[in-house]
Amino acid sequence: MTAIKHALQRDIFTPNDERLLGIVNVCKAGKKKKNCFLCATVTTERPVQVKVVKVKKSDKGDFYKRQQTWELRDLTEVDAKDASKENPEFDLHFEKVYRWVASSTAEKNSFISCIWKLNQRYLRKKLEFVNVSSQLLEELPKAEESVPSGESQSVAGGDEDALDDYQELSTREEQDIESMMEMCEYAISNAEAFAEQLSRELQVLDGANIQSIMASEKQVNILMQLLDEALGEVDTIEGKLSSYEEMLQSVKEQMDQISQSNRLIQISNTNNGKLLDEIQFLVNYMDLSKGHIRALQEGDLTSPKGIEACINASEALLQCMNVALRPGHDKLMAVKQQQHLFAELRDTFARRLTNHLNNVFVHQGHDQSSTLSQHTAELTLPKHSPLHRDLLRYAKLMEWLKNTHREKYEGLSRTYVDYMSRLYEREIKDFFEVAKIKMAGTTKEAKGKFATLPRKESALKQETESLHGSSGKLTGSTSSLNKLTVQGSNSRRSQSSSLLDMGNMSASDLDVADRTKFDKIFEQVLSELEPLCLAEQDFISKFFKLQQHPTISPPLAQVLSLRTSFCDCRKDIVRLMMNKIFQSIETELNSLIALGDKIDSFNSLYMLVKMSHHVWTAENVDPASYLSTTLGNVLVTVKRNFDKCISGQIRQMEEVKISKKSKVGILPFVTGFEEFAELAETIFRNAERRGDLDKAYVKLIRAVFMNVEKVANESQKTPRDVVMMENFHHIFSTLSRLKISCLDAERREAKHKYTDHRQSYVINSLGQPLEKLNHFFEGVEARVAQGVREEEVSYQLAFNKQELRKVIKEYPGKEVKKGLDNLYKKVDKHLCEEESLLQVVWHSMQDEFIRQYKHFEDLIGRCYPGSGITMEFTIQDMLEYFSSIAQSH
Repeated sequence: MTAIKHALQRDIFTPNDERLLGIVNVCKAGKKKKNCFLCATVTTERPVQVKVVKVKKSDKGDFYKRQQTWELRDLTEVDAKDASKENPEFDLHFEKVYRWVASSTAEKNSFISCIWKLNQRYLRKKLEFVNVSSQLLEELPKAEESVPSGESQSVAGGDEDALDDYQELSTREEQDIESMMEMCEYAISNAEAFAEQLSRELQVLDGANIQSIMASEKQVNILMQLLDEALGEVDTIEGKLSSYEEMLQSVKEQMDQISQSNRLIQISNTNNGKLLDEIQFLVNYMDLSKGHIRALQEGDLTSPKGIEACINASEALLQCMNVALRPGHDKLMAVKQQQHLFAELRDTFARRLTNHLNNVFVHQGHDQSSTLSQHTAELTLPKHSPLHRDLLRYAKLMEWLKNTHREKYEGLSRTYVDYMSRLYEREIKDFFEVAKIKMAGTTKEAKGKFATLPRKESALKQETESLHGSSGKLTGSTSSLNKLTVQGSNSRRSQSSSLLDMGNMSASDLDVADRTKFDKIFEQVLSELEPLCLAEQDFISKFFKLQQHPTISPPLAQVLSLRTSFCDCRKDIVRLMMNKIFQSIETELNSLIALGDKIDSFNSLYMLVKMSHHVWTAENVDPASYLSTTLGNVLVTVKRNFDKCISGQIRQMEEVKISKKSKVGILPFVTGFEEFAELAETIFRNAERRGDLDKAYVKLIRAVFMNVEKVANESQKTPRDVVMMENFHHIFSTLSRLKISCLDAERREAKHKYTDHRQSYVINSLGQPLEKLNHFFEGVEARVAQGVREEEVSYQLAFNKQELRKVIKEYPGKEVKKGLDNLYKKVDKHLCEEESLLQVVWHSMQDEFIRQYKHFEDLIGRCYPGSGITMEFTIQDMLEYFSSIAQSH
């Protein structure tokens, strides 16, 4: 290994000014054994560069070449694999990991130790040595500790010591040695003589140095004398400096006293400034002017100027009371006195304000001049905008009271709710009584039965109350579906009329007028209630300052009879107050709805449309408002009455009975449905709840279909096909004219049923005028169907030519015309005049008769060819028969 090391130094590293310090024979792990050498080198020039070089033997000759070089500063980790066992494997982590297997563990350890030493000497970077024995890394420090401090520049151990002792000669040194060796020609041949000569010359130089030192002794003495004089001068200067220092010490003490005095003055000024700031703070923020105090104690709460002065004074007082005092202020006597004064002023003014507003509320509750009972002619509610306008002047004072005296604020809230609820209850009750009087009175006056029977308001009021107080069984007389009849002055509308009575149109115009009047009254009621509730809700929000999100206290919640937990949302508080104030609105509305439903169950259609519209409007304004919630609850009742009305009509259809002695014609509930649909389409035009009507349409039309078939099956006087044809034709015409989109399928079904039953009636009726001829040709068709050839049918005994001529002779033109005339009379007897289907059916019979005639001629031509047999009449004759019969009737 030593020979290889010297060879590598000579051939590879010396030409590059490098020194080889460590070497290890390795091969790559996991591959074929291709040996190479890893060399640790340093450069001879400054700054020193430390490298790891991979050297490999050339394949073409017996010499080595440099294959790869890494800078030691790029090395991040050395992994020896195992520190406790001998393992020749190790890893070097440069930009990637290189895995090596050394020829021996000793060489590996020596190389790792060399790398550690080079890092410590030249780089001193953080280099990780993993799985390396600590003893191996401690060799360098121990070696350095054993060397004296003066020799610390030498390299510890091994090749580094030898290389550090070796110093190459400079150019000048080489020239001196060469000149000296030229003067001593025998230096090379006789080294001892050369050494002796050098020793003698060195002794001569030493002697010359000693003589030079002795010659300078005199100069040394002169120098010592000068030093003594200098020391004397130094002592003199030190004395003067000591005296100066004593004088400066007294000056320093005086300056310290002045500085201390200045510092105390500055502290005093600072304290005075802070004290002045505190006094100004207290004076600025805790001083209430005499004008404000006078306004709080004696201010006029009735005049606008007085109220404005009280508002300014209360705001100033609240600012003084809410000022954030600094630490220690609350211990000052003056501050305590001011706070006591503020508390007294607050209590005094709160008491004055509460008493004044209580009086206003009580006066308003007991002395409302514009009550509805004094103005029964018009259906209007009193306006409270003047009261609201007057009270809103106190809104800021209410906010002040809310922030300072919560109990008094809640007391005022209770008082306002209590007295206003009484006032509104009285006004709303009177308002609804007038509405009920107008509803009931209008209906009866429209019938002309009450013009001669005047009644007092109290009596009529008693009647409307009895209607409201009924058990709620609104079996519901309807108007278009259930005609109203008047039975005396004290009788109400009959509850027995139904869809069956729709054929009687004598009272229809009166019903329409009644319903229109009822619709206007109901709309007037809702239109009066809506602005009243919205105005009151807006006033409560503004007056009681509920625009924010305050919390509701237990006392107020108990007064308002809340069953839910206390709510901190202002909308909930407003709604709760509105529920208390207008607690009678929902009850009165339900009573009015019950009365309207008793008067005419068709009124539920008007109420459903109007109530839906107002609910939709209220929800657009505020979905959570009192008005929206209340109208929504009432809408449920209206919808329930509407559904009850529809169910009642369906039930009455199912209970219909027809006369056995008269023809059926158009059934009453069919015309009733027509009028119901016409009325509903008028009412629900552009309505928000069209879906409710569509559902009712489907229920009613299915019931009409089912009961038309039921009546047709039970009919004895009128043929089933006629009942079905006429009624479904009427239904189809109605649906086509009204163009109800949700009933398109039913319209097509009605047309299909009408067409089928018309065709069935025509075919069954036409079998009678040419009965024998029909039977004869039915037999002919039966023989053909059994397999008899058509030209051989004439050879059948029952169907020969003589039999055919015999049957044809029985139906000459006059007999046919006579039969058709009888048929026309019978059809006319079956059909009703209202639907005007006689000509339609007669024309269909003409077409069917011509079809049968052509069919008979075709059978004669095919089954009796060349016989020359023809009918006794022609198609032209038939057309004349049908035309003359129709004209004659």
